[in-house]
Amino acid sequence: MKCDRLSNEERNLLLQAAQEARKQAYVPYSNFRIGAAILTRKGNIFTGCNIENASYSLTICAERVAVSAAIAQEGSDNFTINAIAVVTDRKIFCSPCGACRQVILEFGEEAVVLFQGHEGVVVEMLICELLPYSFCFKKGIGN
Repeated sequence: MKCDRLSNEERNLLLQAAQEARKQAYVPYSNFRIGAAILTRKGNIFTGCNIENASYSLTICAERVAVSAAIAQEGSDNFTINAIAVVTDRKIFCSPCGACRQVILEFGEEAVVLFQGHEGVVVEMLICELLPYSFCFKKGIGN
């Protein structure tokens, strides 16, 4: 399923950047590498990978690492996520977790999210479809 908000070139660039970022993951406990790539409204691409910790609650998801990198470089004023791609090193279903969905929506209420569906097939959805009843105080987001 495609949302028709991204060109094929943008899709391919995001997926390729996420694949490259995945290689940098720090995963000594799960050995489950995840990479993410964000396309911002300014046209920049930022990447992130998951970073595990022996205290699992301190683990940071690839999506939030990419968002943090983007904000650190572009600043938070008028920062908007147009799209984000999330990939793993396994051909299994892997959509963003609830915390990452909330962070993506905070910075991109119309963001396109690409993630691996079953058998590694890329699924493309809007963030509001992944998080239909979000927690957000911004005008027009959530209920």
